[in-house]
Amino acid sequence: MNDWVVLEPMHWTTLVSAEALVTALGQPGLAIIDARAGLSDPLQGHRDYAAAHIPGAVHASLERDLSDLSRKGRGRHPLPNADSFCRWLELWGITPEHQVVVYDARDGAMAAARAWFMLRLLGHRYVAVLDGGFARWRDLHLPTDASAATPQESRYVAHYDVARLVDADALLDPGRPGAPLLVDARAAERFRGEVEPIDRVAGHVPGAVNRPLSMNLQADGRFRSPSELAASFRELLGAREPSQVVAMCGSGITACHNLLAMEHAGLHGARLYADSWSGWIEDPARPVARA
Repeated sequence: MNDWVVLEPMHWTTLVSAEALVTALGQPGLAIIDARAGLSDPLQGHRDYAAAHIPGAVHASLERDLSDLSRKGRGRHPLPNADSFCRWLELWGITPEHQVVVYDARDGAMAAARAWFMLRLLGHRYVAVLDGGFARWRDLHLPTDASAATPQESRYVAHYDVARLVDADALLDPGRPGAPLLVDARAAERFRGEVEPIDRVAGHVPGAVNRPLSMNLQADGRFRSPSELAASFRELLGAREPSQVVAMCGSGITACHNLLAMEHAGLHGARLYADSWSGWIEDPARPVARA
């Protein structure tokens, strides 16, 4: 009788459970990215990675790898160009054929969903976010490591699907026929302009609707079921198609959480306003709404 087990293929495209990932550790073709980050301390994610991470994971810095801070006027976390991001993927040993799993501290918002969406922009098919993040991994007492991964450098050549990105000009006339539905993932009090702890101007883009990313989650930090998410988004969309949705937030990070939730719900084709609120207010001529 054979003493080995044939594992199921890794074809994860939105979310993967800790239970499924732990059985795949060490398999050829699996790449893991630790995307833990903290807005108030850019080095927090690196310290967390150095203390403990999932075995084999590389660390992606929100400020260095998932943003290009040299792009002025594009918000707090400008989207890096595709060539720059591909170079990081090469240094991490990732190819277009890899099954990639991205995780952060807990719910995917900071900044696993951002890394997931950037890979999807490149056309990377098999990339998923660890549901419940590192917190659930630790809760289940699954293995961790403290040594930095040293992957063999790879080759990754791809371009962004720019049709999935929207600029500010497309959002200036929200009342026109066919205008996209702009969905803001920030907390309700920030959207309304009652408080603004980060950006210099409070409020939201006129015509936007608010759907805080917390609506995607269960109490334990994992995502709600696809059917629950689909019902919630369908109520918001009304007669619109998912492709008419444009996601935004404060700087283009947590907006990707709504994009991930929509994909997990089977609602495909929503787009990202990557500059988001912090980019919108770079131009003082753009209108601001508060309500």
